[in-house]
Amino acid sequence: MQSMPTSHRRSEPIRLGAFLLGALLVTACAPEPSAGYQGYLEGEYVHVAAPLGGRLDHLAVRRGQRVTAGDPLFALEAEAERAAQREAAGRLEQAQARLADLGKGQRPSELAALEARFAQARAAAELSAIELRRARELHTAQVIAADALDRARLDEERNRRVLDEVSAQLDTARLGARPDALAAAGAEIHAAEAALARARWAVAEKTVSAATDALVFDTLHRPGEFVAAGAPVVTLLPPENIKVRFFVPEADFGALRLDQVVRVTHTGLVTPLEARIDRLSPRPEFTPPILYNRENRAKLVFLVEASFAPDVARGLHPGQPVDVVAVP
Repeated sequence: MQSMPTSHRRSEPIRLGAFLLGALLVTACAPEPSAGYQGYLEGEYVHVAAPLGGRLDHLAVRRGQRVTAGDPLFALEAEAERAAQREAAGRLEQAQARLADLGKGQRPSELAALEARFAQARAAAELSAIELRRARELHTAQVIAADALDRARLDEERNRRVLDEVSAQLDTARLGARPDALAAAGAEIHAAEAALARARWAVAEKTVSAATDALVFDTLHRPGEFVAAGAPVVTLLPPENIKVRFFVPEADFGALRLDQVVRVTHTGLVTPLEARIDRLSPRPEFTPPILYNRENRAKLVFLVEASFAPDVARGLHPGQPVDVVAVP
């Protein structure tokens, strides 16, 4: 068997030593693993829309602008809604006037005519009563016949009935409309009030304001475009809607609890930020497509969410990777 040259045998230790030295240098330069958990910042956006459709007349905000609660965001054209509001207001006034008229009874001139008739009937009844008494006296003295007394008695009875009739008509005229008519007029007023409230709501909903302090993340329409009912026009990101999402191995998940404080760091951050855990996912993420056993349980991770205080979250940006460390 032919032996290896002496020069080759001497070069083997040199190459082996160089390989080991390079491996040590690579290991020394590799970054140390993080002591916490990896995650990212996530924003839960608020898509602001109007319940009614229309042309976008005015967009009061721009992307990247910060708004406070009550600041106007956008306004849709509302000419039809304002016309409906004026119509509803007119119908309400009409119903109120009708109820007031029904409650007053007949007009003053009509009441005056009935009062004059009542006075005439009362005078006639009084005269008939006097004539009846005189006729009775004359009949007792046998001056007039019985038929003359009967005529006087019938005249007195007729005039008294006429007086009762005119008195009843006068009382009815003063009472106003019947209870059913008054109830119908009151119901008409309630319906007109509801229609006016709906019209006012429609006008108010065409102008949308911010419900809370937020960052204008995006604007989805431009003035002059038609916006369908319920279609978002502005996307807002309130500070309290910025969360940190991170994944915890199955072995560490059981030690976490709700409201537990975690410290969050990201690139360029000197002082860690504090957040509180407000969600512990009950289901594992990225489950391997094999049966559970002791060997693959370490591959299971659980999603955990934590929220910042609004003043802390104001300068954070969704999508930014972070490192999270749980505080015992």
